Amino acid sequence: MNTSEVKILEEIYPKIKHLLRPEGVSAIEAKGTSVKDFENDNVTSLIGDEECAYSLKEGDIYLCGIEKAFEAGIIDFRKPLSCHLFPAKVKYYSNFTAINYQELPICATAQKNGNIYLYEFLKEPLIRAFGSELYDELCIAAKEIQKNRCF
Repeated sequence: MNTSEVKILEEIYPKIKHLLRPEGVSAIEAKGTSVKDFENDNVTSLIGDEECAYSLKEGDIYLCGIEKAFEAGIIDFRKPLSCHLFPAKVKYYSNFTAINYQELPICATAQKNGNIYLYEFLKEPLIRAFGSELYDELCIAAKEIQKNRCF
């Protein structure tokens, strides 16, 4: 999450606090609207070591409280790009950019019930991050790999 998104989280928190779970509010008020992770990247605060403090639960499905507020017209910020790309994580190096999939227990229900490739699920945030031309190239490469895969 970049520094402008950190500032946005600070600004919108009072507007969305009422939507969040009590344990999320407690985590944010104890740790802050964002924190530095082990790689010194800005990330959202967590409930324990796993759940995002901004997450909402509907049954066994986790949703984003920031995005819910955006959809309800409470705020005009959808969510940080790193959150939009979740469960993929972008890491910038001097000569290339890596996008890695984080296999987390919190995603188990979606993995089990999902019937979509991750790059398709992440279409909108991938285009937001890298543009439609790169996404179109990704789709071509993925379809070629799928076509040549032996099962």
